[in-house]
Amino acid sequence: MDFKEDNDTIEFRKEVQKFLDDKLTPDLRKASRLTAGTYTDISACLSWHRILAEKGWIAPGWPEEYGGTGWNDLQRHIFGVECYKADAPLLFNMGIRHIGPVLMAHGTKQQRDYYLPRILSGADIWCQGYSEPTAGSDLAALNLQAVRKGDEYILNGTKLWTTGAHFAHQIFCLVRTSNEGKKQAGITFLVMSMETPGLSVEPILSLNGQHECNQVFFDNVRVPVTNRVGEENDGWRVAKVLMQFARSNNINMAWVREGLQRVKEGARIESNGRGGCLLDDQDFLYKLSTTEIRLLGVESLELRLLSEMNKKANPGFMSSVLKSRASELIQEVSELMIEVVAWYGFPFQIEALDPFSDSAFVGPEYALPVACLYLNQRSTTIASGSSEIQRDVLAKRVLGL
Repeated sequence: MDFKEDNDTIEFRKEVQKFLDDKLTPDLRKASRLTAGTYTDISACLSWHRILAEKGWIAPGWPEEYGGTGWNDLQRHIFGVECYKADAPLLFNMGIRHIGPVLMAHGTKQQRDYYLPRILSGADIWCQGYSEPTAGSDLAALNLQAVRKGDEYILNGTKLWTTGAHFAHQIFCLVRTSNEGKKQAGITFLVMSMETPGLSVEPILSLNGQHECNQVFFDNVRVPVTNRVGEENDGWRVAKVLMQFARSNNINMAWVREGLQRVKEGARIESNGRGGCLLDDQDFLYKLSTTEIRLLGVESLELRLLSEMNKKANPGFMSSVLKSRASELIQEVSELMIEVVAWYGFPFQIEALDPFSDSAFVGPEYALPVACLYLNQRSTTIASGSSEIQRDVLAKRVLGL
């Protein structure tokens, strides 16, 4: 693992910085700064997606043959770091990061030829149909029934906590096609349009007042067998690979690092109540330093994982380590930021978080998304596999317990 920067790498960083300076408009940067959830305002996301797609930079991790950049692991890392530092929107990117790589590995040529260009261009936004009311962390307990009738599957059931289903064009789902044997052995991976007859979406408002999640209902939804990815009853194997890459791709530590930097900036501004700034407070400084030391360790793990993935290696158990530690760090940083903004975290100013709103707000702009982001990030240790599940995986697969 070698992340030293040579002259070519330095030039690449400058190229990225110039591109970001040229293409990130004030509106896009503002939308990014007001991000209070897992993605920036969706209209800003789509605008930024189109800009990156036009440049050919929307899929840094994809092979060149499918429209990727051909960058190495260090270049991809630099690009992510510079995007966060420049206030680029946080993309809603399940197409690029999740279903795209799965279709490359397990999809048919027809599926790849149709879906991948649409993912790259932004013509299709994807959401993920995994969790159910009785199948959250125990995903293998899912019950959405898919009964095969000729060349179709007929789906009945529901999916829960489906992020982005209210604006997505496509959904990839795990469905139950058999009740025989182990639970994992009767699961199949399907893709379908959100406009499919019988499919409906109901909103779920989060504790922070935002609409990110939904419940999706399937009432005799007919899906062609040609929409299956992989073999029937083999969806668990497909999903396992997807989740390993999703866990390693979902959290870019540059975003956590930038969050910690904003904590420091805010702590230099806000008072400690004794005539100095919060950064002079020894108790706060101890918590800040402890978090930064932990962050250094996880950043090292992320670089190691990037190096392995660049060699085409499956991230395996390392993705569980990264996911569990990174999600806990995200929460630590959000807790520190709540301490920084103090009283400014109390007003519920959801309208002012709309980047296109002229609503008046209390306190400095940097304090606006803090409380909402704190509430949203309570879910990071649950989403994509809870921390408890990740530890179970590590105990079983690594320690042999």
